[in-house]
Amino acid sequence: MAESFDKWAVVVFQQDGVWQVGELPPTVADDLGDVVAAVRGQVPGAFALVDVADEFFVVVRFVGGQERLLLSDVTASVAWDLAAQVMERLDLEPPADDELDDVWPAGDLGVFADLGLDEMELGAILSDVDAYADEMLSTLARRLGFAAAYERAMDALV
Repeated sequence: MAESFDKWAVVVFQQDGVWQVGELPPTVADDLGDVVAAVRGQVPGAFALVDVADEFFVVVRFVGGQERLLLSDVTASVAWDLAAQVMERLDLEPPADDELDDVWPAGDLGVFADLGLDEMELGAILSDVDAYADEMLSTLARRLGFAAAYERAMDALV
């Protein structure tokens, strides 16, 4: 599986009603267990966003102690370890060879419903086949209301 790539991970949370976005060590993005551990140690409602080579992204969030996962593109699971780990955790098979031309998400499309982003709207963001993962995440940040904190974090990463 491909392992030489640009990747980043951030944790997003609210503190005193203000959105915060903090960089996680890049190595966290190599392993789903590390991402889960990083989020689990945060304040309730926190979530991680992991971008891998602008090809796909992963969301890890705990709500009410329950782990919620979202993979933006299941086809990434045939080339990238992190995506394959998410599919395994979701107990899903990677797409067959004849399905690799289609792009679709896997996991919990309602992961942000309590924050005002329903499944249909998240699905619309994820269905933009012309958008790279970082562009989808920027749209997500704008829609959820943490765009300014997100952009500051992205500027610090570059």
